[in-house]
Amino acid sequence: MAICKARRVTSIFWYPGHELILTDIVRAENCYLYDSAGKRYVDLESGVWCTCIGHGNPRIGNVIARRFSTIGHTGFCYASEIVEEAAQEILSLLDFEGGRCVFLCSGSEAVEFGVRIAGSLIDRPMMLTMTDSYFGAYGSARERQEDEWHCFDWSVCADCPESKECHESCEHLASIPFEEIGGFLFEPGSSSGLVRFPPEKLVRGIAEKMWTNDGLLLVNEVTTGVGRTGKWFGYEHYGISPDIAAIGKGIGNGYPVSVAAFSRRVLERLGDGPVNYAQSHQNDPLGAAVALEVIRVIREDGLIERGREIAAMLADGLENLRRRTGRIKELRGRGLMIAIELEDDDGNSFAAAAHRALVRRGFVLGLRPGTSVFRLDPSLTVDFGDIEKFLQAFEGVLDGSGTDAAAD
Repeated sequence: MAICKARRVTSIFWYPGHELILTDIVRAENCYLYDSAGKRYVDLESGVWCTCIGHGNPRIGNVIARRFSTIGHTGFCYASEIVEEAAQEILSLLDFEGGRCVFLCSGSEAVEFGVRIAGSLIDRPMMLTMTDSYFGAYGSARERQEDEWHCFDWSVCADCPESKECHESCEHLASIPFEEIGGFLFEPGSSSGLVRFPPEKLVRGIAEKMWTNDGLLLVNEVTTGVGRTGKWFGYEHYGISPDIAAIGKGIGNGYPVSVAAFSRRVLERLGDGPVNYAQSHQNDPLGAAVALEVIRVIREDGLIERGREIAAMLADGLENLRRRTGRIKELRGRGLMIAIELEDDDGNSFAAAAHRALVRRGFVLGLRPGTSVFRLDPSLTVDFGDIEKFLQAFEGVLDGSGTDAAAD
């Protein structure tokens, strides 16, 4: 079955590095996309990793309609109680009782807001992060100037033979100038879209150093939060307790809302002074209501538990394909955040052909720009049967060779 004839897109800037394959999607429902010819596709990316409870979730749609018909946007001197209700729910999830949060519009903004607050509180000039982290489209966390950030290459730690906790005598850990670092911004596994997970002992060791030095621990949960990794938040896999958290993507299920949340410890250091940051859609009732309903749907429908079951099925199926086809170089994943790295040539031609072939067969997934890495981030509501069909289609594509053999 051929892809519906593509329409030219000439009036917009598209995502750099990503091939625009489908230009006529007219409708979406749960994990399905429909083009103008009526063909159905399974969305295994959940948009841009956002629709964690499925496209067009009726409960979210009802909340948007109801909130918009009452009050969706507020001003500088008036508020709606739904914002406080949503804030308390999010703070409870993070174990930030007595803390405070702010509702914004994008993950990039939430990360930057957190970095600004941290920067105003620390008495050492630098922030620490991993070299492969991605924190957004703008701001200090994006630029990472050398006089403000120390970027640690943890790749040498991935295969560390030591089974015990990281020790200060380790030359790699000793390369971090902790005497100059006041905060650690940690991304729990997305690794700029390539899905890599720093060792738990390393992250815990750095976190403990932060606490010992009265520094701050920040986590970027824009991609790894809201059930994506099999827990509410990715940092929970590391046994650490952050001071500041940035949440986005899944918290709005496709609606543009994000959250920057702060623990009681941060507020005590911040004092009663104002936070000098304001934008037009800060703490909008509409975004807060959507975030609150997303949390309620996930909890009431047991979607994190369901997501773990789907993840186990998908991981087993992919591992079987890796053994049978010889086309998969490596599988990396946690929950429903999965990277499939293919054996490919330097031009990534097989991966590109396989990507198009899968779309032809009705499955949409991500191909990371300039790599042979597929990214799967299906909704927590994806159907088990659709996962089985994807695995069958993927095996057929991997058994082929080049564009012709990978085609229908």
